[in-house]
Amino acid sequence: MEPMPKLDRVAYVAGLREQLETLLGRVADAINDAQDGEIIAGSERPVLDLFTEFRQKVFEVGLQTRTDAAEAAFSPSGGSGVGDAAAE
Repeated sequence: MEPMPKLDRVAYVAGLREQLETLLGRVADAINDAQDGEIIAGSERPVLDLFTEFRQKVFEVGLQTRTDAAEAAFSPSGGSGVGDAAAE
């Protein structure tokens, strides 16, 4: 069995950068929205929830990206996929 292709680290990070920046903005909003004197108590749970959602998203995207790369590299005929049509 051949090893699965690796996901492109640079493309993966670049593809999630905008979502990370959005997340950080939402974290700042949660901290700012907490009542004075209760900043930690009022923002901790919303921030944890935001990071939980983001953690799930980045893991799912990474797994799907690597799976897609493996499927793209797979040749149902068992050949290399390069020049197979010309050989027939």
